[in-house]
Amino acid sequence: MRKLIVFTIALAAILCSFSAGAQQPQRRISPNDTLKSVRVLPDGTTVFSIYAPKARTVSLTGDMMPYGQPVVPVERNGVWSFSIPNVKPGSYRYHFVVDGVQVYDPKSPTTTQNTALAVVEPNGKEFFSYNPNIPHGALAVRSYWSKTLGRTRTMRVWTPAGYEAGKAKLPVLYLIHGGGDTDVAWPTVGCAGDILDNLLAEGKMVPMIVVMPDGSCDISSFEKDLMNDIIPFIETNYRVLADKDHRAVSGLSMGGIETLEVIFQNPDKFGYVWCLSGGFNPGVDIQKEAERLNVRANAAIINKNCKEFVMTQGGRTDITYVSGERANKLFDEVGLKYEYQEVGEGHTWYTWKINLYDEAQRLFKKK
Repeated sequence: MRKLIVFTIALAAILCSFSAGAQQPQRRISPNDTLKSVRVLPDGTTVFSIYAPKARTVSLTGDMMPYGQPVVPVERNGVWSFSIPNVKPGSYRYHFVVDGVQVYDPKSPTTTQNTALAVVEPNGKEFFSYNPNIPHGALAVRSYWSKTLGRTRTMRVWTPAGYEAGKAKLPVLYLIHGGGDTDVAWPTVGCAGDILDNLLAEGKMVPMIVVMPDGSCDISSFEKDLMNDIIPFIETNYRVLADKDHRAVSGLSMGGIETLEVIFQNPDKFGYVWCLSGGFNPGVDIQKEAERLNVRANAAIINKNCKEFVMTQGGRTDITYVSGERANKLFDEVGLKYEYQEVGEGHTWYTWKINLYDEAQRLFKKK
């Protein structure tokens, strides 16, 4: 009898649990379930959206925002949308600000390391587009111990398709990002891997290794880190041609300042130099900087060793245009041989992607 009572109670409990489960309300479908956070409309307008039904204020910031023109959102059913007309083809970093809190797009598959990437490609055939029909290189995240800075740091290393199975030693380009960025920038918003893959598949560039280091430290320390830690790491762990004629350095904006620091401290170590939207640090006296870096004496050494020394700007709207002019004037005074280019549109990743596209086609080719 006792066993029967226990069984009856247990059975009742099970039935009650099933009944309670059956009565639980189903989750309501919300606009977020089908939301596409970045859309390109037929007229070329790009729409950024986020679902924030309880937010009081939402704003959008990013590389594609029109300068000096705030974009007012439209809110409907908890979805806040921002429409930006005439966004040029490219890759753009962005984030939302919800009630004063910076929020990275939760719907974006490219959200990584505090950045979300919107790729706007009307036809998918831009020079920086991903092409599924060609071989692709490998992009590795490499950690190394920096004796210079006394800590573990990272760099991104692109190797061309087929490198792992090959035996050939390759030249190396050291490619530096700008201020406020890290080694994540060139492979993501800079589309470096896709640009290089496309050029190599078209036979327009020499196979090379591209090292994208973290330049986010003071300029002098970066130069020492590059020369004493990064380059030795690469030349120890990769099949590379370890001489000046097969070594290039290039950087944009702050990375351009670091590029000049590197070459004037090591005038016989690189065969190719590309300073993109750069010059000398605008906060210093250029004559004192020239003395510190021994620019006049080093100019002759650089002329002897460099096959290419290129200074670029994104036109007069580039915020480093004046710094570039000051540097070029100094180079003229000391007899440094260099080439000057103006391409792109201002101080933007659109400009620097063009720079990489042009640069990669010229490096390490016999003249």
